[in-house]
Amino acid sequence: MYSISITPLENPKFVKPIRINYMQNAQKLSWEAVQSHDSVAILLYHKSKDSFVLVKQFRPPVYVNDKNHEFTYELCAGIVDKECSLEQIAKEEIDEECGYDVAVEKIEKITSFFTNVGVSGARQTLYFAILDEDMKIHEGGGIHTESIELVYLHVSEAKKFVFDESKAKTPGLMFAFYWFFDRFKK
Repeated sequence: MYSISITPLENPKFVKPIRINYMQNAQKLSWEAVQSHDSVAILLYHKSKDSFVLVKQFRPPVYVNDKNHEFTYELCAGIVDKECSLEQIAKEEIDEECGYDVAVEKIEKITSFFTNVGVSGARQTLYFAILDEDMKIHEGGGIHTESIELVYLHVSEAKKFVFDESKAKTPGLMFAFYWFFDRFKK
């Protein structure tokens, strides 16, 4: 159980609360939103384990909204906050969060889409990479204050996992699994 308190956000580092004023059908309207960074997410398939490599971590906003979900299960992911290719950012996130060294050329783009469209509308670009233990360079777990646990989810359990509401997960993860099954498991 976590001890949580909520305070107003002043001088934010990663998100910026805004009010958007606009005209629609000759009517003045406004919308509260958050400007945030775009992101990358990577579906990682571990070949010899026939498993997806997922990131399990505490996400305070999820916990504040539902105390039954202390942890989320996610794709390896990170924000776009530097000047380099999205593939390079994906490579760095795989290293930092999961401890694998994947060549940029081996990271395949799946697609991009908009996330949290009612609040931020940031773009996430989804990638795919195949891993094996010979690519393992350290234990992963994230950097700085990140506390990430790796979960190896066997491919045979993935469809059941998608519909297991006791596990908090992102729509991008669920979409990525179905992309994988459509492409590789016909």
